[in-house]
Amino acid sequence: MPPRLQILPLRTLASLASSTAATASSTSTSAATHPLTFLLGGGLFQQSRNAHILASLSDNPGAYHKRIRRGRGPASGKGKTSGRGHKGQKQHGKVPAGFNGGQTPEIVVHGERGFTNIHSIDLAPINLNRIQDWIDQGRIDPARPITIRELYESRCIHQTKEGVKLLGRGVPKDEKGKVALAPATSTETTTTTTTTTTTTTASSSASSLPADQTTNTTGTNPLKQPIHIVVSRASASAIAAVEAAGGTVTTRYYTRSAIARILKRQMHPFVSTAWTQRNGPAALLAAEKGAAGGVASEAAGELIESEVMRAMGFTYRLPDPTKRRDIEYYRDPAHRGYLSHLLKPLEGPSLFFRSPMERKTAAGQTKEKVLPENRLW
Repeated sequence: MPPRLQILPLRTLASLASSTAATASSTSTSAATHPLTFLLGGGLFQQSRNAHILASLSDNPGAYHKRIRRGRGPASGKGKTSGRGHKGQKQHGKVPAGFNGGQTPEIVVHGERGFTNIHSIDLAPINLNRIQDWIDQGRIDPARPITIRELYESRCIHQTKEGVKLLGRGVPKDEKGKVALAPATSTETTTTTTTTTTTTTASSSASSLPADQTTNTTGTNPLKQPIHIVVSRASASAIAAVEAAGGTVTTRYYTRSAIARILKRQMHPFVSTAWTQRNGPAALLAAEKGAAGGVASEAAGELIESEVMRAMGFTYRLPDPTKRRDIEYYRDPAHRGYLSHLLKPLEGPSLFFRSPMERKTAAGQTKEKVLPENRLW
């Protein structure tokens, strides 16, 4: 390591400068031959101190919280007892969770009840009667597909959470708990009919119902017109009520990040890579074409995701399920899942069990064992 340059004190440098200036006029060779002349640099050397950028660096406002110093006087608010209070076990030590001071713990007396389902998802509930109220107020257009975006923007739901579940509050049921609804007719949906006509229609519809459904003739469908709705999940009573009114229900897979981008209009509400013309009902696709208009309607009719994204100006793709539990749910026709068209004849939604047709075709067939060719590597 090379030796460091020894800087002389300031007084020594000043004296050298004065002596050099005095003798410069008389003798020019003495200053040139002085061994410390190179330190002067043509004038007095002074050390300067400049502010560096490292001295002004700071974190974002609110990102740093000052550490609480306990037991440092009353001015901090955490002095003397340091926030623990006066005396007792909580000040002198720690108390185990569920400790009752020596008394028999509650978990021993009453036992451990219930559990936390780690597979459950947090869904925002929405009932049919609330949707009908929003339609009556003109806040939701029943001619267009009702998706999670329309429900949130109209404030029909206030939190999207991990999706929306459609419930059937107000749907009439019989004594066995089954939905008791008649198919929608033009006379039942018209509000300008007379009392005699309404009575005749009600009696004729009641006579056309099965015996187990004629017991509850006073119940009416909470929906007054057909709607086409796309949600995460739907109850059996809600599906029956929507289809009885002439509408359709389609359930599809959503994630939190996908919902956030749908609300920002960066992603299509239901068209994804796995979505084809067979995924949703024809009425839903017709309503989407009418709502899109122009070039977008043609792209929506073809249901090619890339063309739909290009025509409507979307940036992100809507994800499809990858977990087995989600795939099996949306493959079930009873749930009106958008992947139910993938089922083969006599095949169930489960991915574990094979369909009877597959077992029948595979029965009696012996697979030839193919040996790989010999290789060195």
